Amino acid sequence: MNVLGRVLKWEDAEIGEPKEGEIRVKNKAVGINFIDVIFRKGVFKAPTMPFTPGMEAVGEVVAVGPGLSGRKVGDIVAYAGGPIGSYAEEQILPASKVVPVPPSIDPVIAASVMLKGMTARTLLRRCFKVENGHTILVHAAAGGVGSLLCQWANALGATVIGTVSTKEKAAQAKDDGCHHVIIYTEEDFVSRVKEITSGNGVDVVYDSVGKDTFQGSLECLKIRGFMVSFGQSSGNPDPVPLSALAPKSLFLARPSVMHYTSSRDELLEAAGEVFASVASGVLKVRVNHRYPLSEAAKAHADLESRKTSGSVVLIP
Repeated sequence: MNVLGRVLKWEDAEIGEPKEGEIRVKNKAVGINFIDVIFRKGVFKAPTMPFTPGMEAVGEVVAVGPGLSGRKVGDIVAYAGGPIGSYAEEQILPASKVVPVPPSIDPVIAASVMLKGMTARTLLRRCFKVENGHTILVHAAAGGVGSLLCQWANALGATVIGTVSTKEKAAQAKDDGCHHVIIYTEEDFVSRVKEITSGNGVDVVYDSVGKDTFQGSLECLKIRGFMVSFGQSSGNPDPVPLSALAPKSLFLARPSVMHYTSSRDELLEAAGEVFASVASGVLKVRVNHRYPLSEAAKAHADLESRKTSGSVVLIP
């Protein structure tokens, strides 16, 4: 599968054999993330053109490069982040970028939770450390990352407020641990958050929506609150002068999970914590939508039109 401009095309391609330090993986399941749409649209620059999108997959090792130890044919491995190119039946990957998938975790579950789970872990445990007694606001609470944020934050003892677009998504967010769900198409989320918090505001906002919610998110924060912007599904937020943070001494962060998993040790620790949270039941992964890999274009269209909830996977 290749990309030309904004068009997804299903094509045959030769990928060759793994070189030193590389493995060849036959994918069993490919995770879809909104960042794939952003790359396809050209908001983020692809490394080459045309290119194959996708930043997350689980598969079986079918070949290993010369001199490589620690990985063998038949291993089930997962990867998330880079290199881009998981929308493929098979791919060549650096062995240092994959992690073993525990036998207790289904490959489809692993492919749908690897990147989203490590993102949630980065947001909740590293960027701002959510603890018992905190009140948080999660936008797109029924989305792939939003669902995991709500569950994990609830388990950590936080009061979780989530925004969604429909009653159906509100029901899912409630089930995922949201104590208060705001249907933003029916009510103003800023006013509702202030009402829920008795005017105090929240400790942290996790905002993957961007342009449509950014300013309102700042208004929802309490004094010394944290604004964590980690996506822009509605477009890039308008520029914010530093002086806008001063009235409440706010903190603003724009993290990337890749910067928190750049070393091998960090990657193994993050993936291990995600898989352990799935195995223990802290995280229940909602794979609500499955598409054949050849129908990736339809999956993108459904994701962009907000027809999806939870995780979306492609099956080669």
